[in-house]
Amino acid sequence: MTMAEVTYRDAVRSALREEMERNDRIILMGESITGYGGSYAVTKGLVDEFGPKRVMETPIAEAGIVGFAVGAAMGGLIPVAELMTVNFALLALDQIVNSAAKFHYMFGGQFSVPLVVRTVSGFGQLGPTHSQTFEGWFASVPGLKVVMPATPADAKGLLLASMRDPDPVIFIEHSLLYSTRGEVPEGPAASVEVPIGKARVAREGSDVTIIGYSRMLLQALHAAEVLDREDGISCEVIDLRTLRPLDYPTLVNSVRRTHRLVLCGEDWRTGGFGGSLLSELQDRCFDDLDAPIQRVAMRDVPLPYSRELERTLIPSSEHIVEAVRRLS
Repeated sequence: MTMAEVTYRDAVRSALREEMERNDRIILMGESITGYGGSYAVTKGLVDEFGPKRVMETPIAEAGIVGFAVGAAMGGLIPVAELMTVNFALLALDQIVNSAAKFHYMFGGQFSVPLVVRTVSGFGQLGPTHSQTFEGWFASVPGLKVVMPATPADAKGLLLASMRDPDPVIFIEHSLLYSTRGEVPEGPAASVEVPIGKARVAREGSDVTIIGYSRMLLQALHAAEVLDREDGISCEVIDLRTLRPLDYPTLVNSVRRTHRLVLCGEDWRTGGFGGSLLSELQDRCFDDLDAPIQRVAMRDVPLPYSRELERTLIPSSEHIVEAVRRLS
């Protein structure tokens, strides 16, 4: 298999293009996706290849976008609905939580909702209403799958898997990852696809397990390098990739070998996804832990517009290093 180095943005676009070529039931819909290519230029040029019936411009109406997508999915299409930012998903919560996530169950399996909601998490002087992290909310809803890839290879592979999944998938990309680069396999789609619900050991280690996802995986890997170089601490770093369903066997097996655990995320410390994960792993790994589980998370403050103030609130590799050292 050959490898090509591409950006995260191009990996997502490549997955959309390849699956649209393979399956004419795939349609895209969203705000500004036919001109600029959406907020982050991911879909740029696709309307020229597939036409306006498959790459559809929508009004600024998130409830309408997702509501239309749910109906289209039940009618036999596979919609990929783009929401400019996960903050705007608040306007479509009813359609996502009470419709997309529930219809297969409510109708006794007579209907499926093969829908992908592509949206963006992240920050960068975007202010308090555009810098929020809601993945924990969606991960708490039965009937939804929640995916947050950290690398270009996983962005492509997991998006392919999401578009082929019979259930609704919330696919969250990080705004600060779009320009990152990485190797992506080229070849038959089956060899590129990454299964939903399978975590990845990004770095092997023996002294402590660090679990992260999305941008925080990169912060965890950097922290692991610092700890190895300065403290001689061997860190095993695991990328969740999928928040629901969670790959507990991979996480538990790692903790049973290292006996220490640090959880990393950009969610708020109170009520965030990491708190639920901590509780579950404490239950499953209690007898294997030699120290309390540490958690690195966002402070419970709306993110300010000021760059300097924003930097003081965002979790970083330095915070991960401090958390690991507290376990020593």
